[in-house]
Amino acid sequence: MIPIQNVYYMLSYAFQVLNEQGYKNIATEQFHNTGELMAAILEKGIAIQLKRGLGKEYIPQTEALSSLRGKIDIAESIKTQSMLRKQLICTYDEFSVNSTMNRIIKSTVALLLRSNISKQRKKNLRKLMMYFGEVNFIDLHTVNWNVQYNRNNQTYRMLISVCYLVVKGLLQTQSDGSTQLMDFLDEQRMCRLYEKFILEYYRKEYKDQITANASQIPWQLDNEENTMLPVMQSDIMLQHDNRVLIIDAKYYEHSTQVQFDKHTLHSSNLYQIFTYVKNKEYELRDREHKVSGMLLYAKTKEEVYPNNVYQMSGNQITVRTLDLNLPFSDIAKQLNTIAATHFDLPERSKG
Repeated sequence: MIPIQNVYYMLSYAFQVLNEQGYKNIATEQFHNTGELMAAILEKGIAIQLKRGLGKEYIPQTEALSSLRGKIDIAESIKTQSMLRKQLICTYDEFSVNSTMNRIIKSTVALLLRSNISKQRKKNLRKLMMYFGEVNFIDLHTVNWNVQYNRNNQTYRMLISVCYLVVKGLLQTQSDGSTQLMDFLDEQRMCRLYEKFILEYYRKEYKDQITANASQIPWQLDNEENTMLPVMQSDIMLQHDNRVLIIDAKYYEHSTQVQFDKHTLHSSNLYQIFTYVKNKEYELRDREHKVSGMLLYAKTKEEVYPNNVYQMSGNQITVRTLDLNLPFSDIAKQLNTIAATHFDLPERSKG
């Protein structure tokens, strides 16, 4: 299991706001489970948001009123016979803190208050929730997490993302309908965080040397027919001068497949990275270039893990493992070695 402190460092790259002054002391705290870490981040983040003021949005309201407000719902007024009570059914928008994002935060905190976190942390969160008195709860199972951000609600991006990790990683529904709070993020959520962490690490630490993006790779077709072709979406694409390294980040419990006691790479992973590399190679055919690919697995407890370099049809395909159980300075060194090896850059001793 990855040390909780390393989960925080991964989050701090994925969400750069965690590097700001208000969050600095979290990096020095010791957490006994992931729920405690998430609660600490939310505690700080909510407190900072309260100083800015809770975000508001226009909430549609419909009610019977004695004086006109907004638009009259004539059909509903006739149906309910509200006019006999000298009232009309009106629909209007109210500028309120009872927004979807505030409801998500309040409901997620309620979830954490039932989890295995310290009494002091629970006390601090309850105090913060006093400012959410006008905010209703929301069913976390039905939340649409595709939230649209703009300059007015941009400060909520990290808070909602952490809420997502809490809800999807900590909340499990049992067969009897009860809920269980787990002490770790599940494989699917950790995979997304793992990808985001590696991408943002290279964006930050090599911003003046390497261009790092999660770019789409166009299919190199011989005609115009592209119906039903899937999108080739890379996890990480690094570019320096005329060199390109496409990284597929993989976070699996088992980084290899075993048959008859023989360990082999996941065939679908290898086919995928090979396809990405060859299409990118052909896209750059008219200019000087060198395209390589890498499968970067998170190291597990398995005794056998991949560590190979293949030359395939003129391109290098590397398979490596990243040990997330080491001190973070050693994790950074592993990532720095990848950059130094593939782009002939001076190797750094630490991140």
